[in-house]
Amino acid sequence: MIHKEGVTFLIYAFFIIFLFIFLSIFLFSKLTNFFISVLLISLYIFLLFFFRNPKRNFPYSENEKEIISPADGKIVDIKKSFENEYLQKYCICISIFMSPFNVHVNRFPISGKIIYVKYHPGKYLIAWFQKASLNNERSTIVIENKKKQKILFRQIAGFLARRIVLYAKEGFFVKKGEEFGFIKFGSRVDIYLPLNSILLIKNGEKVIGGKTKISIIP
Repeated sequence: MIHKEGVTFLIYAFFIIFLFIFLSIFLFSKLTNFFISVLLISLYIFLLFFFRNPKRNFPYSENEKEIISPADGKIVDIKKSFENEYLQKYCICISIFMSPFNVHVNRFPISGKIIYVKYHPGKYLIAWFQKASLNNERSTIVIENKKKQKILFRQIAGFLARRIVLYAKEGFFVKKGEEFGFIKFGSRVDIYLPLNSILLIKNGEKVIGGKTKISIIP
């Protein structure tokens, strides 16, 4: 299944690629045209792969203490960090890097009420750089569960990413595993958890958005 964020893009890309292949027939030799065609068709196959949205019907636990991964990717950092945008306290920050080969759908890591949503325009540094969380284009979401615990997570655009798509709206109640956004072409998601959380993952581990349990909060 193709994600809705890719449908229009893929239609335009198809006609542009078709036009280039058609023109190359008249402009280049047969051998050159063959290599151009293979290259462009391979590019289009990659774009189809990038915008995939596999159906995931996971039996999400109603346990409010279980936090699931908000994104597919690799854990590139786990550290104690002061969150100064909203929480204003030290937390455990887990950073998940999404390469261009990962599914780029982002999912709510916990159920509850969205109490804060903020988009920040910015630069496009390589996503795994530490300063990317402060300087890059990003969006911040905070969810409060029934026990009044607040979990903050942040979409961070990367070097190739040029658009963060965010569906989350302040005041809405959401369920764990539902989509909250999409980032195009390589990016990162950070999630801030209480210091006394029990971590279920380690640095370097690969995670699946909406499936992998990453922590149990107190």
